Amino acid sequence: MPESVNRHNLTRPAAPKAVLDMIVSLAPETLDLSVVLPCLNEAENLRVLLPDLRRALDGLGVSWEVIVVDGDSADGTPDVARAEGVRYVREAAKGYGAAITRGFCEAGGRHVLTMDADLSHPARFISDLWAARDAADLVIASRYVPGGGADQPAFRLFLSRVINAFFGKGLSLPARDLSSGFRIYRRAVLRGLAVDHANFAVLMEILLKVLARGGDVAEIPFHYEPRVQGRSHARVLAFGLEYLRLFRRMWRLRNSIDFPDYDWRAHDSRIWFQRYWQRKRHGIILRFAPGGGRVADIGCGSSRILADLPHAIGVDLRRDKLRFMRRVHGPLVQGDGMRLPFADASLDGVISSEIIEHIPDEGGRHIDELLRVLRPGGILVLGTPDYGGWQWPLIEWFYGKAAPGAYAHEHVTRYTRERLREALKERGCALLDEDTICRAELILKARKAGGHGTPQP
Repeated sequence: MPESVNRHNLTRPAAPKAVLDMIVSLAPETLDLSVVLPCLNEAENLRVLLPDLRRALDGLGVSWEVIVVDGDSADGTPDVARAEGVRYVREAAKGYGAAITRGFCEAGGRHVLTMDADLSHPARFISDLWAARDAADLVIASRYVPGGGADQPAFRLFLSRVINAFFGKGLSLPARDLSSGFRIYRRAVLRGLAVDHANFAVLMEILLKVLARGGDVAEIPFHYEPRVQGRSHARVLAFGLEYLRLFRRMWRLRNSIDFPDYDWRAHDSRIWFQRYWQRKRHGIILRFAPGGGRVADIGCGSSRILADLPHAIGVDLRRDKLRFMRRVHGPLVQGDGMRLPFADASLDGVISSEIIEHIPDEGGRHIDELLRVLRPGGILVLGTPDYGGWQWPLIEWFYGKAAPGAYAHEHVTRYTRERLREALKERGCALLDEDTICRAELILKARKAGGHGTPQP
């Protein structure tokens, strides 16, 4: 039987007075769906919305709750919420960001749906969002995808489109209606989420931080309706300025190596040299890699290389990158390059590109670990910057100036072509081929001892 839950007597610690550094700490999971309604003086609209919500939620055939998060309204909102049998939570901190975060903390559902209380988000559309809940970690009811629309004043609609287009293009975001608050989240993606913005810009911030965890975003078409009563709490000018401040902060994060899809996006970078480098490496490794058998790409990150090797197993230490790659590639394993999660001699091919320079040499232990899991006669593809010439040191110097804090400062083991070739030959490997990118990045193809083939000098 459908189940409504009335837990408005449940008490939790009040949210911090300041929204800065507010972190989502999830309540115990007890329900299928929590609906969070941030409110400020919306009593008259709630009288209409809450009965509609009950009917819509009962129609889903799931366990649910409605949480009204109130910013200290003076119009009887607490009485309306309690009269309708939904949970009422008073949030002392001001702003939409504080309300939405408090709602996340209070929610007990496996999925959390957020919507406005002003009737611009009709309850009847909840069934569409619920049906799309498994499409992504965050599903947005979007005005700006085909089939969507909005009945809004022309200037507000124009400003919304400009802001969304600016963010979408400037931050390469995979959604069009970034500022829509009509959304459904997988609960797990909210755990520990830190929120900094107090107003409606928090919606953009949350989306970016979901992506920064390797989460995915989807949109379904939705037609936005004007509020029925009351006035909007969004201030157009302040709203736009807050978004600009957010863009400045988030641009560095979005384009840093820490973002899970950094390598994936670099393949199509607007910077010609970066795009060339990524695609050149992609071509060489695909040419060197075994075309079949059991192959592992160690430190796969979010590279297109793995996506174009459907038979390969992706291995990376960072869970967020693996979470990103799961949408384009199946076999993925979290693992350390010094302790690979494979049995001895169990792989036909191993790829390690741009990994070995990040690992302290310790007598070539990374190479030994790669060879341990490779069967006799298996193929090893090993790539690293070549510090033996002038090309890579010069590129690294410029790169360090242009992008301080990027990969270059993490290089703790500096191989030259001669040193790397010698390390492989000492271990009995046959050197089969080699190529470079601008004579700066070296990629070797070798065969482990015990197979067929003649070593090259």
